[in-house]
Amino acid sequence: MSSRPPIIINRLDAERLQRLIDQASDKDRFVADCLEEELERGEVIDPEEIPTDVVSMNSQVQFTDLTRNRQMIRTLVYPHALASTEDGISVMAPIGAGLIGLRIGDEIDWPLPDGSKTRLRIDAILWQPEREGQFHR
Repeated sequence: MSSRPPIIINRLDAERLQRLIDQASDKDRFVADCLEEELERGEVIDPEEIPTDVVSMNSQVQFTDLTRNRQMIRTLVYPHALASTEDGISVMAPIGAGLIGLRIGDEIDWPLPDGSKTRLRIDAILWQPEREGQFHR
């Protein structure tokens, strides 16, 4: 990976994500391994200490896939919440896993299952649970 900025992860998110990784099927193994690398290198802090410019679980994020020159707005969710979240992107999807812990303005080179890479940039966090005082969402 040529470019991975420092990341910050909510302690509760980290615990839940580790459970997802531990239970990942063979089909999800690539993303689970990438996500586990992120958890290992991330700074894990209490939910109340998460800065308002950091992508946490259930955040609605505006980001740009710089490789495809495509801007999107998605809510980063756990796989079980995907069906009930209109603009949801699963943290177990290749692009979703790359968003966790990034700050506004960060760019990251992120691997895809087909062996290629994409470059993602966080443009805005439209909604974040911690910013709204929802520390256990």
